[in-house]
Amino acid sequence: MDQPSLLTVAVRPFKALFKADAFEGILLIAVAIIAMIVANSGVYHAYHELFEGSLFGEDFWRGIPGNFEKLMVLDNLHGWINDGLMVIFFFVVGLEVKRELISGNLSDPQQRNLPVIAAIAGMAMPILVFLGVTGGDPEYRAGMAIPAATDIAFAMGVIGLLGSRVPKALRLFLLTVAIVDDIGAVAIIAIFYSDPKMMWLIFSLIVLVGMFAMNRYGVARMWPFVICTVILWYCVLNSGVHATIAGVLAAFTIPMRTKDGNSMVEDAEHALVPWSAYLVVPIFGFANAGVSLEGIGLNNLLDPLPLAVAAGLIIGKQMGIFAAVWGAVKLGVVKKPEGCSWPEVWGVAVLCGIGFTMSLFIGELAFPGSALLRDEAKIGILLGSLISAILGYAILRMTTTHPDALVDDPNDPIV
Repeated sequence: MDQPSLLTVAVRPFKALFKADAFEGILLIAVAIIAMIVANSGVYHAYHELFEGSLFGEDFWRGIPGNFEKLMVLDNLHGWINDGLMVIFFFVVGLEVKRELISGNLSDPQQRNLPVIAAIAGMAMPILVFLGVTGGDPEYRAGMAIPAATDIAFAMGVIGLLGSRVPKALRLFLLTVAIVDDIGAVAIIAIFYSDPKMMWLIFSLIVLVGMFAMNRYGVARMWPFVICTVILWYCVLNSGVHATIAGVLAAFTIPMRTKDGNSMVEDAEHALVPWSAYLVVPIFGFANAGVSLEGIGLNNLLDPLPLAVAAGLIIGKQMGIFAAVWGAVKLGVVKKPEGCSWPEVWGVAVLCGIGFTMSLFIGELAFPGSALLRDEAKIGILLGSLISAILGYAILRMTTTHPDALVDDPNDPIV
């Protein structure tokens, strides 16, 4: 076999950056870096005012008849992003989960058991590590779920950089673990970061039942579901349950198959995934990842909260997932992913410590009354995610036994 040319070897890393499954992760890294630079530059006050400055003012809300206090969360751009725009992200998550449960990896018990076991352990262990580092201090307890979730785009982006070095079975394992993580994170948000109001919950339930009825009776157009989703979001926003949960619930009502044989779930997912990946999540990341380091020194980095979040992501995630997989395989409950070595499984377990999007989101909900704690949580998230990404990439790069990654596609015009 001919050896690849020097030019081919030189451009290969740059080609990897623009593969579809890598670019999302690279984009998130770039957005986080830009947000940190802006937040620690001379334009910080403009950055802060852009997202936190009042859009309408309290007098505007007082002039609206009825109890609309909850809507004041939408009085700044940060609120519209976290409680409004992110509904699209959660809607896409819901569509993906529904498709996986009905016709994907989560529909087959044989394929589902291993990643489900790994995901559950991978959410529990970071929480235990967090509580251990903070000593169970009540001041920090609300943040214990911050390191529990995996960022799908970020983790798959790192996998994309490795090309075909990572076997397909391991990619599938990582993707399914991240999806189950998302289900768990949504449940955590709904249960632990909500203050429900019964009247609005009843309204939300009525709208949701109506959407399931539309599914049941064969409504084959998307626009009625879109209108009802907006109404559902409005009701959930006022219900005390976090508004983004409306996105997941609405996604579950979308028909998997319409009477004409089309998959509305897949059509909606294909239409929205690029908007979510390349617009919604980067905007969210830019609005939430910017932390001013003014007045924050090494002592702050070693404070219990950032240390607990970073340790939960770096140590808790890999310990929980790898131990669960190893134990389940040794007990004969499941089989190890086909064609994968234990070091490769370990590398993927480390990559699951990339929290970013969902961790930032939970961090915002955990400490609504303390900007310092929110910033410390963000520092822990960024450090933990970055270290997990670098360490996971290095482990997989050094332990891989799949040399087919070194063979370039002859049809690739860059080769």
